[in-house]
Amino acid sequence: MRGGAGVAQRHPDTAATPAGLTTGGLPDREAGAVLGQYLREEATAFLRALAPREGEPRRPQDDTAETGRQMRRSARRIAGTLHTFGSLTDPGWADPLRGELGWLTDTLGREHRHAARLGRLIGALQRLASAEDTAGIPAAPLPADDDLGLWLPVPAAPDPAAPAAPAELPEPVTAAAHAAGTRHSPAPLQAGERGGAGSGPLAVGAARAGALLERQLTLARTRAHSAALQAMGSSRFHAVVDAVAVLASEVPLSPAARKPAATVLPLLAEQAHARLTEAAAALPLTRARHPYNGETLHAALTGELPAERQDAAWNRVRVLLRLRRYAQEVLAYDDRESATRLAAAARVLEQHREAAEAAAAVTAAARTPRIAPATAYALGVLHADQRLEAEAARYAFAHLWTR
Repeated sequence: MRGGAGVAQRHPDTAATPAGLTTGGLPDREAGAVLGQYLREEATAFLRALAPREGEPRRPQDDTAETGRQMRRSARRIAGTLHTFGSLTDPGWADPLRGELGWLTDTLGREHRHAARLGRLIGALQRLASAEDTAGIPAAPLPADDDLGLWLPVPAAPDPAAPAAPAELPEPVTAAAHAAGTRHSPAPLQAGERGGAGSGPLAVGAARAGALLERQLTLARTRAHSAALQAMGSSRFHAVVDAVAVLASEVPLSPAARKPAATVLPLLAEQAHARLTEAAAALPLTRARHPYNGETLHAALTGELPAERQDAAWNRVRVLLRLRRYAQEVLAYDDRESATRLAAAARVLEQHREAAEAAAAVTAAARTPRIAPATAYALGVLHADQRLEAEAARYAFAHLWTR
């Protein structure tokens, strides 16, 4: 297979051809029976995440990290499987359910993404600033739980002895401080308060940039949390749960599902594989294989290719790779080496998405009116750092894909 600018590209699971998948242990059953078993298992896992514990009624506060993670995990797998093997199901039932599961996954995962983004950016600021420059940077939040757990910002108690903060940077409440039960985090130090230490432009602006990002992403996380709670109480959410409950007992299938599993399922999985390889061939893997080429940053800064357009093709490959992995789960193709390489490629592309979205958040923060030049400088350094992180992920994926 050829792709990019003449660079030979091979999917990590190239050996998983239709014939190979057929001999991977598919039972001598109808395709609908094999597909239905997988969908019922995932639907049951989705419903189990909502079930009360030990017979007690569930309250909003009972939603834990495992609950949110399991709901999104099962919803993604059901939707992805319906996409790949949709010709074996009733389209009038499968297509609407797939769309609703996508809405649910996005709504319930938004809070976690904002929390993870904040932790990533604060950690990057602490890494970029020297040791003596990090005193005023907000503490990096604790690793965010992938959950719907109740999260509300604690209002900061006024401190008469604390110096007045600039108008652009109200005193932040860090996730770490909230988890520890403290009322507020240390106010960012102003320029010159460290007795000459950290007098560079990054030292001056890093604390303010961190507080600005924390204010904006904390607000976004709070809104996402409210939206998630509202969604879970809506009739739309209950309709999705009812549809999944039906799926847990009976899968509406099409006449094509009566064909042998060993004939139909590998063919549909290979179509998903072909879509993935075609999308990957369109990526600029030739340039991505060269370390520190600066392409992502240069193109974004010059306007030659905006970051959103750069990242769209990589995000498409990330989604298609996920669908390919789900198809392999349906076929129960037991190839540990292939599964490990697919998982590694998926992690790299997920890191690319996180870095690209973090850079976009920094860009949004830099548009804040009347920010100080030192703050803008620190945000610019942070933006460049995250775009280079995205470039590093592209480099890693290019080597994983073509080796």
